Amino acid sequence: MGRKILILLGHPGAGKGTQARLIRHRLQIPQISTGDMLREAIANKTPFGCEAKSKMDAGELVSDAIVNGIVADRIKRPDCNKGFILDGYPRTVSQAETFRTHMNDGDHLSVIEIGADSDRLRKEKRLIGRLMCPGCSEIYNQYSRVPQNDQICDVCGKGLVHRSDDREDLILERFRTYREETYPLVQFYQNLGVYHQVDGMKPIHEVTKEILDIVDQKKKVLMPVANGGK
Repeated sequence: MGRKILILLGHPGAGKGTQARLIRHRLQIPQISTGDMLREAIANKTPFGCEAKSKMDAGELVSDAIVNGIVADRIKRPDCNKGFILDGYPRTVSQAETFRTHMNDGDHLSVIEIGADSDRLRKEKRLIGRLMCPGCSEIYNQYSRVPQNDQICDVCGKGLVHRSDDREDLILERFRTYREETYPLVQFYQNLGVYHQVDGMKPIHEVTKEILDIVDQKKKVLMPVANGGK
């Protein structure tokens, strides 16, 4: 039986991380967040982490080679045998093509873009006010989703942090980068017949239901590229 694989696309702040955490509990498959893996490497001050930090602080994307390697190693773990959710990967068509080589015959792939208006995201301060837990990766917002105890995670009790790249100037750069480099993924996955879109400006629970409805259809299967599957 093939794995159930979900790829979430969307602007920074569209809600990819929030939806991935909600959906993983329903589907009982892990969420693979390249952002979380990058931040772990940065916290551990690995050579890769130091290189990634300098790029993230400048609002840039880390190299495809680094990110592809991280993801390839991660999806080999036993907890991915039934499937996984990719949050923040692939970001480019090149990454998407590389990922196809790691798919197996019969894998079920759903690619869902969480649509969001960048101007509304800025007005609602989804990114400027974002707070993240370094322990369990839960997401809060100092304007719209305040933790019960100031700056403390409701789930694991660790102190919350503000991401270094959640600054107005870098947010604008990340929006531009998404439009220019990541949006072509839409056409790529449309051509493969696995692309869907939901309205990310709706209430969180409504977005979750729409995503699960798409995944539960089980209609789309993406075959690996020639000689690329295992």
